[in-house]
Amino acid sequence: MELVPIKINQGEERAWQELCGLPQAQVCKEAGVSYDQKRAAYVLHSFGMDFLVNPCKMLISCVEDSPRASLFLNKLQALFTMAVLWYMSSAKDIPLTGRLVRPIDLKGGHRFSTGTHLLPLDAIVDKYSTNREGFLNRALQYGGTEIKGYGDAYVRLYPLPRVPVDMILWLRDEEFPPKVDLLLDPTCEIHLRLSDVLWAVCMLCCVVMLE
Repeated sequence: MELVPIKINQGEERAWQELCGLPQAQVCKEAGVSYDQKRAAYVLHSFGMDFLVNPCKMLISCVEDSPRASLFLNKLQALFTMAVLWYMSSAKDIPLTGRLVRPIDLKGGHRFSTGTHLLPLDAIVDKYSTNREGFLNRALQYGGTEIKGYGDAYVRLYPLPRVPVDMILWLRDEEFPPKVDLLLDPTCEIHLRLSDVLWAVCMLCCVVMLE
């Protein structure tokens, strides 16, 4: 899959500077992260792994050395870095609403339905249309959880501590075609101020399910 470069007026360097200028205690409280004094880095839990975010060195690394971590630090580095930085400088300590909405229903969400920002949900459908266990296992490998009671398989991924992303798989049957729904809590708009960053988070989840 070819990934479209994320286009944000303010670049990565400015995002690092903004994060660096925030009080550590504030970032930890608002973003749901911790701070490792010895490593001089924030510890952010993402996709089941602990990533170290070092504002002084402008560096993101991972506690574990694995192919899973390498996916975000190499192939998806641009998307992952911008998502993490903008989240950590924007997130608020607020609870989830318990409601779910489609990305297209959020402010600026029209871009999710056409062009280069179209999420590859059809590709996920093609991969798992008859493979419920594969869908569940992939999500679990990346720190996701299974939610029972809706759809044929329902998983919740945690790309960022306060921004869960839900995916619901409907398997192929004699009456209906297969489909995948991607849903978000409306508070994601508070934690991620730019729709391009929200798209990056959704795309990260999609790529994880397609790897």
